[in-house]
Amino acid sequence: MISEEKNGERLSGDVVKLQDLPLLGIEDFRSRVLDGVKQGGRISSFSGISSDDAGTKILVVLAHDETGTLETFTTRVTKAYENLTTACPQAHLFERELHEQWGIMPTGHPWLKPVRFPLDKKKSIKNQPVMGLTDFFTMQGNQVHEVAVGPVHAGIIEPGHFRFQCHGETVYHLEISLGYQHRGVEQALKRGPDLRTIHYFETLAGDTTIGHTTAGCTVIEALAGIDVPQRGQMIRGIAAELERMANHIGDLGAIAGDAGFLPTMSYCGRIRGDVLNLTALICGNRFGRGLVIPGGTFWDITMDLIPVIQTRLNDIEKDATGAMDLMFNTPSVLARLEQTGKIEEEMARTIGFVGPAARASGLSRDVRACHPYGIYHTLPINVMVETFGDCFARAHVRWREIQESLALIRTWLESLPPGPVSHPWEGGLCPGTTTTVLTEGWRGEICHTAATDSQGKFLFYKIVDPSFHNWLGVAMALRNQQISDFPLCNKSFNLSYCGHDL
Repeated sequence: MISEEKNGERLSGDVVKLQDLPLLGIEDFRSRVLDGVKQGGRISSFSGISSDDAGTKILVVLAHDETGTLETFTTRVTKAYENLTTACPQAHLFERELHEQWGIMPTGHPWLKPVRFPLDKKKSIKNQPVMGLTDFFTMQGNQVHEVAVGPVHAGIIEPGHFRFQCHGETVYHLEISLGYQHRGVEQALKRGPDLRTIHYFETLAGDTTIGHTTAGCTVIEALAGIDVPQRGQMIRGIAAELERMANHIGDLGAIAGDAGFLPTMSYCGRIRGDVLNLTALICGNRFGRGLVIPGGTFWDITMDLIPVIQTRLNDIEKDATGAMDLMFNTPSVLARLEQTGKIEEEMARTIGFVGPAARASGLSRDVRACHPYGIYHTLPINVMVETFGDCFARAHVRWREIQESLALIRTWLESLPPGPVSHPWEGGLCPGTTTTVLTEGWRGEICHTAATDSQGKFLFYKIVDPSFHNWLGVAMALRNQQISDFPLCNKSFNLSYCGHDL
C-alpha cells in the first residue's frame, strides 16, 4: 500500500511515490544529513540514482533507531558539492563510491581512494580507477617498515589488500584496499525483477543468503502490494536465526583457532556443519538457497520435521555450550582476547558501526528490535550488548546471540500456525514507486532501496551490506596493536569481501 509521504519519514518497507520524495537544494540536503546524524541518526544508504542534463540525483536514507523510522530525501548535483565526510566520517565510503560511479566531486574530501576496481581495464572510463593502481599512506623513519598482504591470499578467501605501517611489532596504521571483484550486481538488477533476480539476492553475500534474500523479497512484496502468511514469516525467521547461529559458531571456532586454542576450533567446525545441515533439512540447501521467495517461502516445515529439528537443536546447544565453556574459561584465551582490538563506543558511533561489532562496543543497534520486520513484529528480541569493544566482547556477543537464536527458533517451532507458507505473486510491481527495506543479517544491518519506472521495472536498485559500514573498524581496531593480533581482530569482525564489492 502506498503511504502518505510525511517530510521524508517512514517505516522500513513503506512504499511512496517516487515523485513524492523530498527534493532539497544541496545546502539543505547537507544540513539535513548532518543534523540528522548529530541527533542520533545514521546513514543507511547514500547513492546516486539517476543522471541527466540537469545533473545527478542523489538519495540518502537516514535510520533513526530510537523512533524506528527512516528518513529519505534527495538532492541534485551537477558536478560538485562540499563534502560531508569531514563533518560526518560515516559518509566517507559512500562519497568515494559516489565519486567513482557518478563522477560527482565531494570537494574537500580527505582522500578519494578507489572503492572498487572495474574488472576490465580496457573498459575503464574517466574517473574510474585502474585495478591495483592506487596510492597508500606511508610512514617514514628509522625501524619503520611496511607489511603488505594480498590481494591474493594463501587461504580460500576472496581478494583484498592489507598494508600495515609498523614500528617494530606495533601497527600504527592499517590500510585496506578492496574492490578486486566488482560484480556489477546493482546494475544487473535494474530492469528486473526477472528470472535471475532471486539468484542475485541469494548470492550477494554467499553466507548471508537468508538475510539478503529476505530483504530483496520484502522489497518486491512492498512494491507489489502482497503480504506474506504468518507461517511463511515464521519459517523465514527460523532460517534467519539458523544462518546467524551457523556463522557465529563458525567464527567463534576461527577466533579460538587464531588464539591457539584448538579444542573449541575443532568442535565449532563440526557444530557449524550441524546447523547448516538443519537448514538443508528444511529446504535441501545448507545455505538456504531456494527457500525465500516473493510472497513467502518455497518450502514448508512439516509436522514430522519439527521434533527432528528440536532434537538436533538440543544436541547443538549442548555441544556448543561445552565448546564455549572451554573457550571462555581458559585464561590463555582470555588473555589474547581481552583489551585486544578495542573500539570505544564513541568511535563505533562515529564510524556508523552496525551488527555484533556495534553491539560489542555498547551500541544497542539491531534492526530486529529497532526497525522490526516480518515475524520480529510479533516477538520482541533481547539485543545483546557488551561494553568493552574488544575481541572478547565481539566474541561474547556472538555466543549470547546464539543462545537467543535458539530460544527464538524453539518458540516459533512450537507455535507454527496452520495455513499456506506463501501468497502468489503474479510478477508485477506498482510503477513509479519506491521503498527501503532493512533486515538484520548475521553481520548486521542490510539495506535494500529500489524504485520502479513507469513499466513497473526496477529503475534503480541500491544495496548496502553491513560490511560496507564496518570495514574501517578493522583498521581502527589494529591501531597500536601488535601485528600478530591482526588475525584475531579480523576474525572477530569477519566481514564480507563480496558483500562490499557489489
